[in-house]
Amino acid sequence: MRLLIVDDDEAMREMMKDLCERDGLTADTAVDGRDGLYLFNKNHYDILIVDYHMPIMDGLELVKQVRYENQQIPILVLTEDDRYETADEFLQEGATDFALKPIKALDIISRIHLHIQIVNMRNRLKIEEDVYTAKGISKGTLDSIAAYLKQHHTPKSVDEISSSVGLAYPTVYRYLMHLLEDGKVKQVVRHQKIGRPKKLYEWYTH
Repeated sequence: MRLLIVDDDEAMREMMKDLCERDGLTADTAVDGRDGLYLFNKNHYDILIVDYHMPIMDGLELVKQVRYENQQIPILVLTEDDRYETADEFLQEGATDFALKPIKALDIISRIHLHIQIVNMRNRLKIEEDVYTAKGISKGTLDSIAAYLKQHHTPKSVDEISSSVGLAYPTVYRYLMHLLEDGKVKQVVRHQKIGRPKKLYEWYTH
């Protein structure tokens, strides 16, 4: 994980950088909002830590500029100003978290790790989405078929599933084959007195 720390207080920058690096994180620093925006546009960062009161470009303007470029990156704001109006302004511009100065090491590290978990979750979801797209699979359609199977504790035919979820037979069949391949669905062969055996499908955990 790579962080960008933007603060005009040199002691604060170095303390935050040291805190992050002792925790195994990579951290760059910027002396004001303009410098921070330059580094942000030049490099990839996973989390942004921004001071409020800075010369040239303050934290509020920096958050606004960053959000124009990137809607996802967590932005943690450091401020001595605990007024509701200040928090509201930052939230409107896209800040995701706040820490009051003087900061406490345990508090700031716990907040950073919370945002790391969020970043990792988003990355996993993006990878899943990319895999589905590559296979021509819509996650929404897949979820609707999976939800139907999870709700029913008896095996269902492709016709039954198709009728219930409102999707065409070939679509349901293709998605069932995908779930079967992933080991999430099992196929049940039911022998009939007349005609071919009937293939049914159920969620594997039943």
